[in-house]
Amino acid sequence: MSKNITVSRSNKVVNATIQLTGSKSECNRALVIEALSGGKVKVTNVSDAADAVTLSGILRNATADAQGSPRTVDIGPAGTAMRFLTAYFPLQDGEILLTGTERMKQRPIGILVDAMRKLGARIDYAENEGFPPLHIKGGFDQVTDTITVQGDISSQYITALLLIAPNLPKGLDLHIAGELTSRPYVEMTLSMLKQAGIRYEWNDNVISIPNQEFSETQIWVEPDWSAASYWYSVAALADEAELFLPGLTSYSLQGDSVITELMANFGITSQFKDGGVHLKKEPKPVTRKIFDLKSCPDLAQTLIVVCAALGHEATFTGLETLKIKETDRIAALQNELGKMGVKLIEKGQVYKLDCSEKFVPEHITIATYEDHRMAMAFAPLALIIPNVEIEEAEVVNKSYPAFWDDFAKAGFEVR
Repeated sequence: MSKNITVSRSNKVVNATIQLTGSKSECNRALVIEALSGGKVKVTNVSDAADAVTLSGILRNATADAQGSPRTVDIGPAGTAMRFLTAYFPLQDGEILLTGTERMKQRPIGILVDAMRKLGARIDYAENEGFPPLHIKGGFDQVTDTITVQGDISSQYITALLLIAPNLPKGLDLHIAGELTSRPYVEMTLSMLKQAGIRYEWNDNVISIPNQEFSETQIWVEPDWSAASYWYSVAALADEAELFLPGLTSYSLQGDSVITELMANFGITSQFKDGGVHLKKEPKPVTRKIFDLKSCPDLAQTLIVVCAALGHEATFTGLETLKIKETDRIAALQNELGKMGVKLIEKGQVYKLDCSEKFVPEHITIATYEDHRMAMAFAPLALIIPNVEIEEAEVVNKSYPAFWDDFAKAGFEVR
């Protein structure tokens, strides 16, 4: 049953230690590598994010029922699982009907399906052309080792293809056309494959991975920098803040670790010591006016809400992929920021905050649109607005199930 949560706070001084769950991005990649390695690779510090739990369960049972009629695999709202499994299941035996929530059936998958079909995979659309659910017949003869995909699409399409490359009989030469938008996520995938003993070459716009065996190894999943971003947001909106996030490193594979640089603009210092990162708020006027979020689109909501709360009229670029996420995140931000008089104005591919009519209500109710990041990006507003009510608050389970418990631990009243 969906429930609303109201967050409030009596003072604006935050002091806490928060232990974050494993990175959803790293974990989902590691789980697929583990499955493709035939047990040679073991994953530790598995994330308890709902998406990772879903994917882990499906991969464990993937070989359980390979014969007979198509087996239905329902990934719910887990977008990463949908993309990774679209590439994974054609390499397995048996028939699968891969489906998800109603929203998942509206999220495009055609580019990845086209690429898999070119390789020789047998995939059909069960309902609408270009969208899940998918009817997948496992086991195929690879017809080519060369695929071209656009660089400005979801990096998860590219990652899905790279993950299966070592298991393809002919290997894979993946050509990236145009500019690669979410480069850090592709780099993360390749780094994790390398950890598992996979050799690759990346020359100009071509990534080549030959057919090869995985090595016996253990992949430890680092805590989630995307989850850390909400604590940076808390620090930015507090009068004083000292927070410690154990397990995070300065040499992370995760693109969202760039939050340390972004939030330095708001006076948040990040010190890596004692096996984690210490955040501290230093009084500092915010002067930076333009933020390019092309390589870290999952930080967009966090950063835009912080700027709006501080009345800082910044400009944002690199938000092209936001309209095809869990929801249309641009429209969702425009609707909810409007409740405090702030406009997010779209001009082509540039977005500008207009805070000229901003006001601070006594109570604000935030709709979440089945999007975990809407809930977590807006919750820190409780440092500015006396009562912040978040609708369908359990949506955070997708990536950060302990979010509300951690908020209470940090001294917020969560009811």
